[in-house]
Amino acid sequence: MTDEQHANTLAYDDSDEYRPEPPPAPEIPSWKDGSIRIGIHTSIAGDVVNALELAHGLGANALQIFSASPRMWTRGIGRLPEADAARFRVRRKELGLGALVVHGNYLINLASSNPVLRARSVQAFHQEIVRASALGADFLVAHPGSRGGGSVESAVAAIAQGLRQATRGLKLGDLQLLLENTAGQGSALGARFEELKAIMDSCLDIPLGICTDTAHTFAAGWDIRTSGGLEMALDDLDRTVGLDRVRVVHVNDSKTPLASRVDRHEHIGKGKIGLCAFSRILNHPRLASRAFILETPIDKPGDDRRNVAALWKLVGVKVKTTRTRDGMKPRRTKGMSASKENRRAEKRLRSRGNASRRSARGRARKG
Repeated sequence: MTDEQHANTLAYDDSDEYRPEPPPAPEIPSWKDGSIRIGIHTSIAGDVVNALELAHGLGANALQIFSASPRMWTRGIGRLPEADAARFRVRRKELGLGALVVHGNYLINLASSNPVLRARSVQAFHQEIVRASALGADFLVAHPGSRGGGSVESAVAAIAQGLRQATRGLKLGDLQLLLENTAGQGSALGARFEELKAIMDSCLDIPLGICTDTAHTFAAGWDIRTSGGLEMALDDLDRTVGLDRVRVVHVNDSKTPLASRVDRHEHIGKGKIGLCAFSRILNHPRLASRAFILETPIDKPGDDRRNVAALWKLVGVKVKTTRTRDGMKPRRTKGMSASKENRRAEKRLRSRGNASRRSARGRARKG
């Protein structure tokens, strides 16, 4: 009888096997509903959440911000308090704002051959990524950098290496890094789409995309005022970096003429590009689903509100603003160009290095 009991075996039933529930599909942000997104750069002064309130009050449904001062090196680790970042994320969801674009510090120059400025740039860009991730940003925009007296090839290699160093150890999640095309002022890289492609090809393991600026594109030589000129620019983008990699469009008119290679933004319809051109850009089927972000100047109160309204009018949408005040104060003076700031920063660093070496030699002689 014992042998018979041992001979009995239990039948295997597939339904008895434990099968864990599959992980839920990633939630698609509510703003990615296919609707047109028009935003503007707003200030985080006082409280980072203020930027959301300002954008919403101006009638925008997307926005761009700086996560810290754009013209100063952030001391220490440069993190945002988690409580502030959490309030920001919650309020953004309540207001339905997206895309959220963070623009990097103007002093960052990953192409610099100066070792001190380069180290500071890598550290600062690392901090930009940390802050953008904490805020739940969709995109972090960076200027490629200025090569100084070096070659384009060496600058591209330096930028690629800097990007790898800055992203090391970080999980980017849904955050995408965007390289912005430039006007070609001075020795700035990125006026040619081929230069942006070279950087992207050197960083295949990093989620890189492109942010195009209408004023920069025009100043670099593409005549986007005409239908044919716009198609040529889009074809060149598609041939090089791929139009599907263009995620954000900075919408700015230009104070300077075609191929000037000078970066000066103007109010929509008041510059050299003109209102008709922006109507084509905003309504072009090849640019559908992009976020259109204004970086227009503020010369007098209400300029930001008027520029947002101008874009909505061009796409045939009437929005109701809830603003109680204007978004940003008029600028008193023109800001210094990023390339000029980089040159001054490098000069200061060289001067400090020379002074340190002279001091060391003096101490050695005394010894």
